Amino acid sequence: MQGELQRLVDALAAYAGRPALIEDRRQRVVVYSEHTGLMDDVRKASILRRQNTPEVMAWFRDVGVMDARTAVRTQASRELDLLPRVCVPIRHQDLLLGFVWFIDADGTMADADITATGLMSELSLALYRENLLGELASQRESEAARTLLSDSEASRDQSVRILRETGLIAGDGPATALVAQLVPLHGELPDEVARLALEQALVTTRRWIGTREALHLVRDDHGVLLLCGGRGAGRPSPEVVAKLLDDNLRQATRGLDSVERVVVGVGQPRSRLTEAIGSYGEALRSARVGVRLPALGPVVSWAGLGIYRVLSRMEGRHLDIADVHPGLERLLREQPNPVLLQTLERYLDLAGNAHATAEQLRLHRTTLYYRLQRIEELADTDLKNGNERLCLHLALKLGRLTGAYRPQE
Repeated sequence: MQGELQRLVDALAAYAGRPALIEDRRQRVVVYSEHTGLMDDVRKASILRRQNTPEVMAWFRDVGVMDARTAVRTQASRELDLLPRVCVPIRHQDLLLGFVWFIDADGTMADADITATGLMSELSLALYRENLLGELASQRESEAARTLLSDSEASRDQSVRILRETGLIAGDGPATALVAQLVPLHGELPDEVARLALEQALVTTRRWIGTREALHLVRDDHGVLLLCGGRGAGRPSPEVVAKLLDDNLRQATRGLDSVERVVVGVGQPRSRLTEAIGSYGEALRSARVGVRLPALGPVVSWAGLGIYRVLSRMEGRHLDIADVHPGLERLLREQPNPVLLQTLERYLDLAGNAHATAEQLRLHRTTLYYRLQRIEELADTDLKNGNERLCLHLALKLGRLTGAYRPQE
């Protein structure tokens, strides 16, 4: 099929007297002719990465290429380093299959060069056949990935069998889940362009580690990457993959006004792919803690969450700071003193070591003792009591997670 598409794009380029490039309906590069002459950075990057950036895709969508039935002439964009183009939508029975793109820097491309009717008809049928095959494979894989995250153990076992029999995965070895979470700028679900950027980052990462070593899935507000290739020689660790995924997410979402930042959560490994649902739950909770606590960084692992492992499992249940320590809740509500609270948190983080606390905060020991005494008075507590220290520490971490306590890092 790829050979047929290459023949057609070369024929179209020869007919039009200029290079041609074919994208599928999701604006991913399928095939292109030999490129000589004038070429902008957008064309170069799309050939190298096999896909435009979300910013460029959004620009083309805004000029109406997704709804077009006839050729569209697009203007130049100095901001995107984009030359004028001619875009010919490829449809089969009004179903959008893709686009043929020509760079038309001087505006000399005639309408007759665009409407190569016979070639366009052949291209429509060829893309339709490839689309059917690709959609079938993609749907089968997506359905299998969704089933792996279902509650039914029998369904998960069957899904792994199908994946192995069809050769979509290399084996049922140790599995680890990664969750890629986009943080929207205005607190809404990611828009279509942001979701495309998310899938682009997942696919790019998956290609790097090997397509049969992982599965990916895009859900309403996050993406999932299931690593299922084990930890053999030469295979990257989940932490390395998570860092790469973070880098790819940043690149894919660069320039998107709807995305504030990205977070990658990493679950603990499981011995078999059928048990990956447990790792997925950990990765999802890790990512959501990372969304609420930016200080944890862009990659948040379940293994390193500490007390937040417990607190994240209580999401949706009724638990507030007053339940854990009423005195601290009152201090936060009535006299929110950031200096006292941060001193207390550092003191508790260091297991009550006054010398280490004073050194890290660059305080005289007398000043530290005064602050701790003041905290005891305001929160009606006793820092010599181990149970009180535990409750205070837990209440502070819960305050971070819920937003009731926002220290200046």
